[in-house]
Amino acid sequence: MAQTTRSTSDLPAVAGPVFRLGDEGYDNEIAGFQTAYTHRPEVVVGALHAEDVRAAVEFAALRDMPIAVQSTGHGLSVALSGGILISTRRMDAVRIDPAARVARVGAGVRAGALIEAAAAHGLAPLNGSSLSVGVVGYTLGGGIGLLAREFGYAADHVRAIELVTADGRPRRLEPGDELFGAVLGTGGNFGVVTALEIELLPITTVYGGQLQFDARLVGPALEGWRLWTADLPEQLTSAITMLTIPDSPQVPEHLRGRYTATINIAYNGGPEQGERLVAPLREIGARLADDLRVMPYTDSHAIYRDPDFPHPYAATNALLSQLPAEATDTFLDHTGPGSGAPVVAGLRHLGGALGRPGPAGIAVDHRAAEYVARAIAMPDADGSAARERLAGIREALSPWTIGHHLNFLYGDGANADEAQTRSGYEPARYASLAAAKAVHDPRNLFRGNRNIRPR
Repeated sequence: MAQTTRSTSDLPAVAGPVFRLGDEGYDNEIAGFQTAYTHRPEVVVGALHAEDVRAAVEFAALRDMPIAVQSTGHGLSVALSGGILISTRRMDAVRIDPAARVARVGAGVRAGALIEAAAAHGLAPLNGSSLSVGVVGYTLGGGIGLLAREFGYAADHVRAIELVTADGRPRRLEPGDELFGAVLGTGGNFGVVTALEIELLPITTVYGGQLQFDARLVGPALEGWRLWTADLPEQLTSAITMLTIPDSPQVPEHLRGRYTATINIAYNGGPEQGERLVAPLREIGARLADDLRVMPYTDSHAIYRDPDFPHPYAATNALLSQLPAEATDTFLDHTGPGSGAPVVAGLRHLGGALGRPGPAGIAVDHRAAEYVARAIAMPDADGSAARERLAGIREALSPWTIGHHLNFLYGDGANADEAQTRSGYEPARYASLAAAKAVHDPRNLFRGNRNIRPR
C-alpha cells in the first residue's frame, strides 16, 4: 500500500501500491508514453498480479466506478476523469514454452522483452514496429506486425486469454469460448486482460531496413512504391513514411529540416531474393540512406526506428480498399510540407494474410483493406487545430476508405464517440459486440477506451 497521510480504509486491499489523486507518486503512476493528455482517476491501483486486478475490479464494481487500464500508455485513446485506473506495468513476467512455440506474457510485458525472450529459443513474436509498446494492448487492438502480410494479425495467433470481467471473476478463454473473439480486437471493452498466451514463429533473422529519399524524390518514391506493391509475395511487408525531419541536435546534421520519404522493408526470405525484390525501388534515384540487410530479428526495430521517448501526438488513419494514383496524389497534397502544419504521413501495405479470416473469428474487420494511410500530428494547446487537420486528411481519403483501425487513432478523445468506434467494425459485428457488452458489462464499467456501449 502506498504510504500516505490519507485514510486508506476505503481503498482496495491489494499487494501493489494504491494512490489517490494528490498522493505522492500519483503523477508518476498515471504517466505514460502519450504526454498530450493522461488519465486523471480518483484511485490508481498498481497491480502486481491477477488477484490485485480482481480486487480492483470488484472494488470499482461495488461503487459503480468506471475503469481504465494502462500498461505503457502508447495507445491511450480516451482519458478517464475520475473512476479507477488499473496500472498493469508491474505484471511483466514472460514464460516461453519452446516445444509448443508459445509465450505466456503478463499484462505489462513490452515488445522488446518478448522479442529477447523468444530469440533465446530461436523464435519470434508477431510484434509491431516499436520495442516499448505493450504486447497486450497491441494485440487487443489486432496487431499489424512487421511481417503481417505473411502471418496476418497478431490477435489471430492468440492461444488463450486470462482476464477479469466486470463481475470480478477471473476467466481463462480459449478459441471457441463465447467471449474469446469479442475480447480480441476491442481493446479492453470486456475486461482487464492479465495475461495472453500467444504463438511464436521459428524466425531468427529478417531481411529489411530503410531506403530514404530527399525532397525532390518524395513524389517519385511514393509513386514507385505504389506501383511496386501491386505484385509482391506475402513474405514482404512494407510501408512508406513521409515527414520533415526535425531540426534538432539528436538528428545527424545533414538530415536536419529535410523533407524525406522513407520506404520500410521487412522480408522473411533470403538476401538474394530480397535484393531482387527491392531492385525497382533503388531505381527511383539517389538515396540519403540505404541500409537493407539481413539482420537478427532482435534488431528488427531498426526497420522503422520509432521514437522511444514519451511525447505528445495525435493521429488518424484510413483503411483503403485500393490505392490509385489519385489517392496517393491526394494524400501527398494534404500532408506535404506546403499543406499546413507538419504531419508524419505514412502508407502501409496490407493484403495477404491480413485479408483472410482468422481461425477464431476475432473482432478485427475491414480485412478487404489493401492499405492503411496514417497521419500523425503534434497536438496544439486544446487539440482543436490538430483535430481539424486530421479530419481534413480523413475526408480527402474518404472515396477509398472502408473503415478505420482503432489501434491507430490517438489523441482524438473529443471525437471518440460511438460513430468513431463503429467505424472500426462491420455493422453486424458491432451489433453483436454491443449485445455481448450488455451481457458481460451492462453498466459499461470498462469505458476508458474506444467504447462499445452495451445494448
